[in-house]
Parts: sequence; structure tokens; C-alpha cells
Amino acid sequence: MNIRILFAFAAFAIVSCLQPPEFSDIPEIQYIGINKKQILQGSGSNQDSLVVEFSYTDGDGNIGAVADSFFNNIVFIDNRIGLETFSGIPTIPRQGVGSGISGVISVVIPTANQGVCCIYDDKNRQDPCTPSTAFPTDTFTYTIYIMDQDLNESNRIETEPIVVLCQ
Repeated sequence: MNIRILFAFAAFAIVSCLQPPEFSDIPEIQYIGINKKQILQGSGSNQDSLVVEFSYTDGDGNIGAVADSFFNNIVFIDNRIGLETFSGIPTIPRQGVGSGISGVISVVIPTANQGVCCIYDDKNRQDPCTPSTAFPTDTFTYTIYIMDQDLNESNRIETEPIVVLCQ
């Protein structure tokens, strides 16, 4: 009797391993974190970067770029001013027998290239991205979402506050 139960359990375990994951065809993302909470603003000799990590699932597996192309399908929104910047997900190979995919994406955001800098109140008449002794820091968050090749948008996630040093 115990052998039958063990055999039934082993057969169930094997069949369970062969089932492809059941994910929605609309991509879903979940925030994991950032590598640091404080960065130097991007200007002149200031070179710094931020790494943002999030996980994803996609039921039809079409969030990456088509082979030999580039698709800007990660959207970062600077919540101070609504500025959108884009990054791309490379081609992602299919996993297993189904077309559903999941994984973790890490995006490096260099401050100099992405314009991560201090933005001052208009009343102060100080140009953005310039050093300031009157305003030593600025704080912002990113809202992030991704799009698949069918232009389905994922849910939106938000980073914790990021402090920009206005040096």
C-alpha cells in the first residue's frame, strides 16, 4: 500500500514538473529594489549610476526584442516632472515547453546619460543639473512599466525615494 502511494506521489510530481507556467499574456512586474539610495547628479565630471531590479512574468513570452532588433520597452518616469526615459529588454529565449517566461531584469541607469540630476524650484532661477550650495540634495522616485511586442503595458511599480546629491 505504501509503495502505491509513493508511486502515485512520484507520478504526480513528474507531471507537475512538465506543466508550463500559467502567466497572463499581459506582462506583470514586481519591484525588487535599487542598489543604493543616494547618487551624484549627472554633470561634467560627476559620473554615477543606479541599478534598478524588478522581476517579470509574461504568458506569451513576447517582452524581449525581436532577434537582431532593439525595442525600447522599459519606461522610467521621473515622478518630479513626468519625464519619460526608455531602455530595452534584449531578446529573451523561450523557457521549457510553454511560451510563458519569467525572470529578473537589472537596469543600469548612468546619471550622466539619463539626465539624473537636481531640478530646482523655478523661483530660484537656477538651471537644472548645476551644482548648488543652497539646495544640496533633491529627491525623486521612478515609476516603471514595461511593454511587450504587442504593446501591452504591464502594471506600474515605483522605486523608493532616491536622493540626488547636487554637487
